[in-house]
Amino acid sequence: MRPKGSEGMPSQMEPWYRNAVIYSLSVETFMDGNGDGIGDFSGLRDRLDYLESLGVDALWLAPTYPTPNRDDGYDITDYYGIDERLGSSGDFAEFLFEADGRGMRVLLDLVVNHTSDRHPWFFSAQSSEESDYRDWYVWSRKRPRAARSGVVFPGVQGSTWSYDQKARSWYFHRFYDFEPDLNMENPRVRDEIHRVLSYWLRLGVAGFRVDAVPFIIEKPRPEGGAAELHFEYLRELREVVQWRRGDAILLGEANVVPRDDEHYFADGDGLHLMFNFWVNQHLFASLATGDARPLASALAATRKIPARAQWAYFLRNHDELDLGRLQPREREAVFGRFAPEATMQLYGRGIRRRLAPMLGDQRRLEFAYSLLFSLPGAAVLRYGEEIGMGDNLRLRERDAIRTPMQWTNGRNGGFSTSEQLIRPAIGKGPYGFDAINVEEQLRRPDSLLRWMIELIRIRKECPEIGAGEWHILPTRSRQVLAVLYTLRDSAVLCLHNFDETPREITVDLKMTSSGERLRSLLDQQASHGPAGRHRLRLEPLGYEWYRVG
Repeated sequence: MRPKGSEGMPSQMEPWYRNAVIYSLSVETFMDGNGDGIGDFSGLRDRLDYLESLGVDALWLAPTYPTPNRDDGYDITDYYGIDERLGSSGDFAEFLFEADGRGMRVLLDLVVNHTSDRHPWFFSAQSSEESDYRDWYVWSRKRPRAARSGVVFPGVQGSTWSYDQKARSWYFHRFYDFEPDLNMENPRVRDEIHRVLSYWLRLGVAGFRVDAVPFIIEKPRPEGGAAELHFEYLRELREVVQWRRGDAILLGEANVVPRDDEHYFADGDGLHLMFNFWVNQHLFASLATGDARPLASALAATRKIPARAQWAYFLRNHDELDLGRLQPREREAVFGRFAPEATMQLYGRGIRRRLAPMLGDQRRLEFAYSLLFSLPGAAVLRYGEEIGMGDNLRLRERDAIRTPMQWTNGRNGGFSTSEQLIRPAIGKGPYGFDAINVEEQLRRPDSLLRWMIELIRIRKECPEIGAGEWHILPTRSRQVLAVLYTLRDSAVLCLHNFDETPREITVDLKMTSSGERLRSLLDQQASHGPAGRHRLRLEPLGYEWYRVG
């Protein structure tokens, strides 16, 4: 007997990432295994049973390389090592082995747009124009006219070019001034990055989340003007990855408009997956207004991708919720609903809050995550979101949402026994660890965590969502999104009511061969519709997943 929901299961040749559930975490804030106040691989290894119980397929780790740690690990001084605060290379290898034994793949952050200004390469580049590493970075003898254009962190970062006294030249940095950009036009730089990829793939990682992809492939212009983009380099990266490990992937961070997607996927020879920032931002516009149309339009705008490519959908990640692609009216609606105070906003374009404080209660969280897991691609879940963790707006910039994981109601939320933590744990208020923690929610049947575990299980019964064809069905209600997924002879229907009042809709499933019957995947309800027409009721912020037939 086949398990429930196994109709239409994809073949063994279907890429693993098409229906993956990816769990994003920072080792330093997940679990402290040695009591020094900093999370480490020993602590993470001890929590693999928990991650396995969630049902996730892959773990995406924030940067774990040696670093001065001025930018949460994104300022790297050695691409071939493990930050000693997090453990040794042996600890990392043991963690990889244990994760693999539980069927979980590991993705590392690939941060090669820039290095730390304390990297040996940059020290050498500063020392002399004759240095072998001089042209590993981007220099200008003259003061660049474009120094104030393209700033990534407005209000925090003032320029993209800084003067180096030792080098007697200006160097380019898309991010902070202590993170000089690598010169990707230099074939020696690209060859070195290929060696970095090969090194970690040989150790057993399953791929990389590629940081700041548009800035990796750009050619800066000191004189100003639009940067030239070299998309062919993404094909190079993919070739290296596939040659070293055939099932390894590149998951790209590229906040671009839909017309540019094709360049990053490169006809199926570029990035395997990309975060769908366009859908993410319009999803929040729909949540803020109760109108499903912005999300529906965003899905339609990004639906045409190569067969070997996939979208990665998310609600919150490790950065601010970027709203820069929305129209001003839409952006103000999201700010007004979810970040009305200036301290909740960042860089003039984003929100530095976690999802639970933004939405306010478990019913809304369940609606939002049901929506996420029903989108046509892989789902990415940020650590702590499965229990509804909060934020600490007293911390600077993005640190507000990078607080320690809350395991118990004990000291420091069970994260560490130390008196001094990498960041303060949230100890007070409705989102403090005495109220929000894993231990309590595992015991309580109606908790968000128990609900999330069940939702992930259901999602795994629906390969149609990530591997099938999909259609947005007309409902005659701007508040309701109805998406039908089909894969060979099976189909799944997902419904979401963005409104605060009940909605009744009619859906027509005559396009499917067995559309007269709907079986709920969330409860025991069923619907019978003559000729495939079904009259269905959705509660306020209601959602439903049906198997058709």
